[in-house]
Amino acid sequence: MSQHQDILDQINRIHMIGIGGSGMCPMAEILHSKGFSITGSDVFESDTLQRIRSYGIPVSMGHKKENIQGAQLVVYTAAVKQDNPELIAAQEQGIPAIERSVMLGMVARRYSHSIAVSGTHGKTSTTAMLTQILINGGKDPTAIIGGKLPFIGGNGRVGASQTMVCEACEYVDTFLQLTPAVSVILNVDADHLDYFGDLSNIIRSFHQFASQTTRALIVNGDDTNALKAVEGVELPIITYGMGEHNDYQAAEISASAGVQEHFTLLYQGRPLTKISLSVPGKHNIYNALAAAAAAHYLGVKPEDIAFSLHQFTGVHRRFEILGNPQGITVADDFAHHPTELKATLSAAMEMGFQQVWAVFQPHTFSRTFLLLHDFAQALSIPDHAVISEILPVRETNTYNIYAKDLAEKVPGSVWFETFEEIADYVSKQASSGDLILTLGGGNVYQCAHMILDRLNQQA
Repeated sequence: MSQHQDILDQINRIHMIGIGGSGMCPMAEILHSKGFSITGSDVFESDTLQRIRSYGIPVSMGHKKENIQGAQLVVYTAAVKQDNPELIAAQEQGIPAIERSVMLGMVARRYSHSIAVSGTHGKTSTTAMLTQILINGGKDPTAIIGGKLPFIGGNGRVGASQTMVCEACEYVDTFLQLTPAVSVILNVDADHLDYFGDLSNIIRSFHQFASQTTRALIVNGDDTNALKAVEGVELPIITYGMGEHNDYQAAEISASAGVQEHFTLLYQGRPLTKISLSVPGKHNIYNALAAAAAAHYLGVKPEDIAFSLHQFTGVHRRFEILGNPQGITVADDFAHHPTELKATLSAAMEMGFQQVWAVFQPHTFSRTFLLLHDFAQALSIPDHAVISEILPVRETNTYNIYAKDLAEKVPGSVWFETFEEIADYVSKQASSGDLILTLGGGNVYQCAHMILDRLNQQA
């Protein structure tokens, strides 16, 4: 890392491979605002690319070695393969090339108040909540969010202050490129076992991340693994949670009709403000507590925290309600790990729908194989579970695991090979007052839109 530490001080022209990616686009905007000359390339047209071009940043479609001409530094996303012609050209021409997470570390170090939000689940929602609070609280933050926040019309913004908020992803230890002023640790759970192997290695990585923080740690005080991860780190540790031992506590929790969670926010045992969330579920109370603790630490007034959290309606693909044809609510969610599925489906079951239909697309063979029992437990929560084929992502099926193996462990569930079959089945079976919820980290949202189309045609 150290050899690239000050490369931004020595260069001006940066080329970004995969500039339309959710983590690359806000970075391009930040670097452009700081006076760097940016070019980019990508393979698919998107709203994101239109946004980038609106800043006068040239984007080439397709990857060609000519695209890097004049660049002094090349930044690429993790999805870019080593045989990419632009990456090869950079190596041949001796142009330094760094992965996106390395650049994120360098950009974040240019902000004195950098806040990194880490954890196995809830990073995007919490980062989005915190961004919204900081904007309303007059802190004018720069932000890089892993999903689209409707409040800012995108997944990032460039602020004029020294405050920056970003997500810190643990996969392949990318968050170890960061040295934030403040780190938030939402939870530490067994995930990405294809890389980490076991939970103890994950806790070790989070401990290293916590150790690289310079000013304070904000930690879920109800999460045993998160507390284990920060043991021995010599920094102020601020805790939040439902338990009375936490610095920030949600007390007097209640839910009202629809998707509301209400609670009193206590700080060191004293009431700070009352909060009404517009997003459902206990997991979102935790996310809101984390965002509130970070914002309060940065000096945002309690009333601005309460106002912003009520105003926050969610992030794209986080319990996103897509439509209500024939009185049937169709929603989509990014949940792809058993813990996330349990949280989202438990919340859905408490919302007063007649029946809940969960349409789940398993994400990677390794995760499905290693956590099969946990997935089966989570998918037993809703009234009906419908399972699609496993999305391979970056793997081959060396585990010999199939959707039917999961379906066999979930009483009453069904599985189908294609989204068309799922959409036909669910749109015929569901009735007014039901919720159809598509879940997964892949392209299952396409299935949600197919279901919507069929229900609208039937109407």
